[in-house]
Amino acid sequence: MTTALIDYGAGNLHSVHNALKAAGATDIAITADPDVVARADRIVLPGVGAFAACRDGLAALDGMIEAMESRALNGGVPFLGICVGMQLMATTGEEMGVHAGLGWIEGTVARIPDAPGVRVPHMGWNTVVPAVNHPLIEPGEAYFLHSYAFAGASVLATTEHGGPVTAAIGRDNLIGIQFHPEKSQRYGIALLERFLAWRP
Repeated sequence: MTTALIDYGAGNLHSVHNALKAAGATDIAITADPDVVARADRIVLPGVGAFAACRDGLAALDGMIEAMESRALNGGVPFLGICVGMQLMATTGEEMGVHAGLGWIEGTVARIPDAPGVRVPHMGWNTVVPAVNHPLIEPGEAYFLHSYAFAGASVLATTEHGGPVTAAIGRDNLIGIQFHPEKSQRYGIALLERFLAWRP
C-alpha cells in the first residue's frame, strides 16, 4: 500500500514521514510527481505557512491538483490534509487577501478573532472534541499551531480557543485536521494508524 506524501515546498515532510512510518506505513513516497499520486493508495497533503503561498506551491506542480482530484475527490482514495493542507480543502482562504482553495469542502479559512486572553497564533496542546461520530476522530490532546481557522460545513471536531475552533473537517473519503499529528505524540500516531487502516 503506497502512501503519497505530497512535496510542494510547504510541509514538514521529514517529521510527517517519520510519524507515518511510526504508525505502520511501509511504502511512503515523498513526491512532487502527479503520476505517483494518481496511483497511490493513500494521499497526505501537509502544509506549513500562508494559505496563498501553499496554494500557489501546489498549483505550480503541473498536473498535481488534477491528480489529487482524480484519485481522491473522484476516485475514493483516502485523503488526509494536515494544518494548511486541511485549510486548502476549503472554498476560500482570507490570509493576506481572499484566495481560492481546492473547494472540496464548503467553507472559509479566516483569522482567529482577537479577544481578551486569547493569544494568536493558537499554539500548543489543546483538547480535540468530536462533533460527530467518525472512525478517525477520537477525543484527546493534540498539538496546534495556527492563526487562521476553518468555518463552514462538514466539521468533525472542534477545540476551544476563545470559543470553538475547527479541529477537523471531512466527508466521504476526505479528512483534514488542523492540528499536527507528527507533533501530537501518541494521539497523533494513533490517528495516523486509523487513517492507514481506513476503508471509507
